[in-house]
Amino acid sequence: MARLTRKDAAMPDENWDREVDLLVLGSGAAGLSAATTAAARGLDTLVLEKTEYLGGTTAYSAGTCWIPAHRHQRALGMTHERADAQRYLDLIVGDKAPRELREAYLDRGPEMIDFFDALGVRFWHSTTVVDYHPEVEGAGVGRALEPETFDGRRLGIEDFRRVRWPVPEFALFGGTLMVRRAEVNQLLELFRGSPRAVAVALKLGIRWALDRVRYPRGTRLAMGNALVARLLYTLKQHRGRVAFNSTARELIVSGGRVVGAVVESQGRELRVGARRGVVLAGGGFAASRSWREQQLPRPTAQFTRAAEGATGDTLTLGLDAGGVLGPDHGDNALWFPSSIGRRRNGSLMVFPHIWDRAKPGIVAVARSGRRFVDESVSYDRFVRAMYAANTDDESIPAWLIIDASALRAYGLGMIRPHTPRAFLAKYVRGGYVHRARTIRELAKRIGVDPAGLESTVRAANEAATSGADEEFGKGTTSFGRQYGDARHRPNVNLGPIRDAPFYAMAVVPTPLGTARGLSTDARARVLNAAGVPVAGLYAAGNDADSPMGAEYPGAGCQVGAGMTFGYVAAMDAAQDADG
Repeated sequence: MARLTRKDAAMPDENWDREVDLLVLGSGAAGLSAATTAAARGLDTLVLEKTEYLGGTTAYSAGTCWIPAHRHQRALGMTHERADAQRYLDLIVGDKAPRELREAYLDRGPEMIDFFDALGVRFWHSTTVVDYHPEVEGAGVGRALEPETFDGRRLGIEDFRRVRWPVPEFALFGGTLMVRRAEVNQLLELFRGSPRAVAVALKLGIRWALDRVRYPRGTRLAMGNALVARLLYTLKQHRGRVAFNSTARELIVSGGRVVGAVVESQGRELRVGARRGVVLAGGGFAASRSWREQQLPRPTAQFTRAAEGATGDTLTLGLDAGGVLGPDHGDNALWFPSSIGRRRNGSLMVFPHIWDRAKPGIVAVARSGRRFVDESVSYDRFVRAMYAANTDDESIPAWLIIDASALRAYGLGMIRPHTPRAFLAKYVRGGYVHRARTIRELAKRIGVDPAGLESTVRAANEAATSGADEEFGKGTTSFGRQYGDARHRPNVNLGPIRDAPFYAMAVVPTPLGTARGLSTDARARVLNAAGVPVAGLYAAGNDADSPMGAEYPGAGCQVGAGMTFGYVAAMDAAQDADG
């Protein structure tokens, strides 16, 4: 994008095509949090969304919000959570990000949850979700919050159609029926004849069938879809607006203050004034090949599960207005290991391997055929282990090795549990998964050292019998155990790889979001090179430098930080309006 910022331009009110109090660029969790907060505080608020769909990457996500000391924990008398979380973050993040940012996160996050709860934007307490570094002092359980499901019919059909569809592989019937993670586990009990599973399936199926009479998909929204839809509903209740297919091409600066933007909206160029400021919340740069090549480690990730609008354009606007990027964090991203394939319609499929790696009977290996990590660690830690191992042993791509029994029981990637073997043939033909009668033959097909892989499988089988992974301790952490098979013994995460045929699937690093963004202070104000706030300019979500310094403490940190600092930015703008 050309650097077009209009510095110190004289822009009297009569030159605006439109004027609002707060202009928000981006409609993910951070942008909608800022906009909804501002609108609820009485500010005239406009959101610009560059695509035709609402929600950005948040709509694809679980929508989980990591907020220690939230209202549900306080109700349980957990008064130690704030101090524990501070200790935890200090040990993980250290000097990788300013301490004042994570302190603001911990202080303002619960406040944000309470504010939205009063507006009807509510979360369930995910009581069993373990932080991603359970071995670190201060780690906790139950800091994650899950968005309540939302009835999309409340939006009206036109606004409902604007909500970005979920990742098809994380929903049913081609992405038209959304289910919560807990419901997935219940539905899997259908294969064991569970009456409860039958009841859940009937309830979801009947609602879905009735919805399809009028709507393009089921209107019972869950996870990230539920969060962005509920925020849109609440925003509109307070007269906030969203303009789709609308992009800010330049920020307008007058007297050293950001006062508006030149906007391209559906073929028209408009000058939009922003009396109280502009919030940059465009989602970072995960979808930009050029930004990835500049900012991410090598080999550079070629794919991402982030929304297509996260191209760094809003970061460029902030830089042009005088902001600066935060420090280089080393890899500047938060990661998924993903398998890459094609859907039936030919579209590219990037499948994040979030839970399946922890199941019994799966190992991840490098080109040597050797393991390089406890497969049950968080997705971010898994990818960082891939990069670390790749220095000495080619582990990008890494290979997930599984036998026929484990594949049938647990699935892998876009292959669902209990997929008939005849249907597996399409995945083999398409190269999504490789199959062989022996481990040695499988190794040769994927270019992995046969002796190394045979040795690894022998060790895995011994560990499955003894229940102890002597190499990486798989099955010893509370985080890994929560995603294993609770029925499997003696170790919920360890199983044999014995039943032919054997399968291998390649996974590569894919950024789920980026961590390097504009430098901000605890009030979400963008800072210049001297550390002074750029008046009238805020950043939140992945457009702001991560308060965690590219570390990933627990499920929902990105949404949690985005919502918290979006709220903080809007409250600051509203206070400016009050005073």
